[in-house]
Amino acid sequence: MHFDRNKLPTIEVHGKTVRSTAGCLHELLRAHAPAVTLPACYDALLASWQEAERRRAIDHREVAAPERFRDFFARLALEPAPAVAQALIDAHRTALSAAASVPAHYGPLLRRLARRHRLAVVSNFDYSPTALGILEAAGVRDLFAAVVVSDEVGWRKPRPDIFRYALAAAGADPAQTLFVGDKAELDVAGAHRVGMDAAWINPDREPLPEGVRPPEYEIRDLAELEPIVAGLDSS
Repeated sequence: MHFDRNKLPTIEVHGKTVRSTAGCLHELLRAHAPAVTLPACYDALLASWQEAERRRAIDHREVAAPERFRDFFARLALEPAPAVAQALIDAHRTALSAAASVPAHYGPLLRRLARRHRLAVVSNFDYSPTALGILEAAGVRDLFAAVVVSDEVGWRKPRPDIFRYALAAAGADPAQTLFVGDKAELDVAGAHRVGMDAAWINPDREPLPEGVRPPEYEIRDLAELEPIVAGLDSS
């Protein structure tokens, strides 16, 4: 899926215009915590994200959205009712979903591939309903034998755990599986660690990160995957 940050809502905070979900979260919070300002809401949301990223970088353990939002509320000295907390998570999810999309030509391509192959998704995402909703909106959710999201597994790519979980969920043999992704240090390196070949989507022809073994295939767009798979079928 593609994420376009320019589709996020804009807010004016600290003398500048920024794109953030903090505005819609603040609107919801006003009824329950009127003393919380928009800048305070924005700062707490940003800090909670930065803390989640710091923790993920240590060992690739996922920090799921509910946990991250507990940190967000703590920074605002709030203990909202569960329904209020869930409403904010849902608002955040809705805004993020509006900025994410699956390119139109992916659907027909995936449908053709699904006729002969078992497909699966492995995603680093801290809230499964968001990832599943994007796939459903694109009309491709039903094409996958398994959709494995890091918040359910507890681990993020490139940890072998999440890849092995997906292989088991899809009933796939790693030696007979091709993993496709756009982050070499996550997708290519992670796939190789569990014995899968990898195809790297690299539209900007970026250099391979240091220490990452070259992928078996390098493509600019997912559309280039079809002839590769056809060649593997005939070999």
